[in-house]
Amino acid sequence: MTLVPSNSQQLQLALSRWDDEGDTRVWLSELDSPMHNVQFEAPPLKNAELVQLHIRIIALESLVTTLLGAASDRQLALAREMAAYISPRPGANQHPATVRAAAQMLRLVEQAHHFRESAAS
Repeated sequence: MTLVPSNSQQLQLALSRWDDEGDTRVWLSELDSPMHNVQFEAPPLKNAELVQLHIRIIALESLVTTLLGAASDRQLALAREMAAYISPRPGANQHPATVRAAAQMLRLVEQAHHFRESAAS
């Protein structure tokens, strides 16, 4: 018999993986391994690649907004919690990308709220 974790257990597991993947200490220790001594520099993206990436992001944002528009109040609250979770903690360095990502998540939730209102009319 396989036990299926509850939603809160799944959320905690996902968040703990997020913490592990973003743990700078782990990342720095991995840089000491022989495999990471090889210098690798990704080639700069060409304009066509940047345009395609931009198009994909617009599509993903639209899809997320649509899905959030059909989400329950609890799911929207979880999305807001995740935005607060990735926001810098008091006293921590505020990395601009993290601050912008959290703000973008909240913007998507708000857009979904307006989408829900128009769908209810």
